[in-house]
Amino acid sequence: MSQLSRLISILTLLRSKRLLTATELSDKYNVSIRTIYRDIRKLEEAGIPVTTIEGRGYSLMEGYQVSPVQFTEKEANALITAQHLVSQTKDASFAKDFQEALTKIKSVFRTSIQEKSEKLDSKIRVFDFDYEDISSNALSDIQLAITNLNFVEINYQKQDDLNITFRKIEPYAFYSMNNKWILIAWCYLRNDYRAFRIDRIKHFKILQDTTYKDRGFNLREYFQNCPYKA
Repeated sequence: MSQLSRLISILTLLRSKRLLTATELSDKYNVSIRTIYRDIRKLEEAGIPVTTIEGRGYSLMEGYQVSPVQFTEKEANALITAQHLVSQTKDASFAKDFQEALTKIKSVFRTSIQEKSEKLDSKIRVFDFDYEDISSNALSDIQLAITNLNFVEINYQKQDDLNITFRKIEPYAFYSMNNKWILIAWCYLRNDYRAFRIDRIKHFKILQDTTYKDRGFNLREYFQNCPYKA
């Protein structure tokens, strides 16, 4: 068993039992008592409040709940910065889902990390000088269609074109350009791969009861052979 696996196992035992002795842990993992001492020290260095009761063993501080993950200050700062970048997206569904996910993530920040991340939050601004005011609300649903191989039906309007065309597509990938999300999909109308700006999809329907066979789409190869033409 690796040290990491053993540390996770010891932490699980500490959560489930009132007291654990070094001898008990040494016998369980077939390691020396000195190794157990080092393991306990590692847990303490990671911020786990392990209490040593002289002559009796180890326990967790009363009322302590182990968070599923622990974030460093730099990791928390990266998430706060990403929040500002995502806020510029033109797709409401993506912005909403990211904000809800970030709220859950923030709930496991240590108090000191939470305070510093809030301070950083007030010191970031992202400016968007693209004044084309077109928004969308489809990105999150179409992302699910990609991962579940669902057909999508869309009504699509190209830039500078008054006509709206009906398309049945197999969605494969996304990329972002100038704060606009671009969907790459197999289009049955054109019988080829096409790029669609999400904010120009006027209506969409996910065909959840049917799935398509993956054509083995490769995003890198697509960009090598087919420049952006949404």
